[in-house]
Amino acid sequence: MSRSQIGNAALTTALAFHYQVLIGLDKCFSLDDGQSIWFEKDGDVSLISLDALASTQTEVKNYAAPLTDHHENLWKTLKNWLAPKFDHTQYGVLVLHTTQAFGAASRLKDWNSQSAEKRLEVLKAIFLERTEDQLNAENPSQIIKLQKAVMEVDELLLKSVLGKVALFTESDSEKKLEKQILSKPVGIPKSNLESYLHGLIGFVYAQATQQCWSIKYQEFAAKCEELTALLCKKEFTFPIFSGYAASDPEIELYECRPFVLKIDEIEHYEMISDAVGNWLELQNSLFEELDESAIYKDKTISYQNKLVKKI
Repeated sequence: MSRSQIGNAALTTALAFHYQVLIGLDKCFSLDDGQSIWFEKDGDVSLISLDALASTQTEVKNYAAPLTDHHENLWKTLKNWLAPKFDHTQYGVLVLHTTQAFGAASRLKDWNSQSAEKRLEVLKAIFLERTEDQLNAENPSQIIKLQKAVMEVDELLLKSVLGKVALFTESDSEKKLEKQILSKPVGIPKSNLESYLHGLIGFVYAQATQQCWSIKYQEFAAKCEELTALLCKKEFTFPIFSGYAASDPEIELYECRPFVLKIDEIEHYEMISDAVGNWLELQNSLFEELDESAIYKDKTISYQNKLVKKI
């Protein structure tokens, strides 16, 4: 495999993982007190609640190919949920969250409205399409291995798990998901929304440790409040200037400024220190104190132009 192919594969994996993080971030907005979002706990994204029935475990798939009856995403996910190390009793709902649409001839389309018994019948019908040669091959395909692993599980366990499974198909793309997340904050101007999103994404990644990766309701709510306070639209007011008096070196530095030359022409020398000081104070407010206000500079220039016209 070439270095280019390795790089592309790594990028694809990273983008898929980032999509998973965006799904988790979006779920953070639905958290209630006492709940939390976990990454890579029992799978991709888990919403943990004190009440197991309100807890959900979600497997995230970002695929373009349709979700057919024999697609690996369905069967591999079911196999993971049926594994001995996975305790399905901790969750009320198990979600396969995929960007895929159902295949044209798929028998899975009515899945979410069916009982556990009916879902099992559908899986049995799909599995029966496999021939003896396929099932008994010395080196069966990966999908057949997965299907055999699922269908050989104790039927009571299988029905218990199938009764909790929901198929969420044709989910939003990464860009649409970002747009959905950015529709939630109130009072933040459009120019700051990207900073808001990046702030939340950075917060989510920063919660990962060697032991676990989780976001509690209180922590997420506090971060949202912090970013909103920082980036929201504020009432515009001109700053209060204290009346800074420029030093001799500062006066010398700016003595060629037009406003200083004008004062010099009328021989009003004692006002040069105040004039230079006022000018420096305004510049500091423009470039330092209020640089986070997108409208401050425009408002100041407009105010200045009105004064000039009056004079």
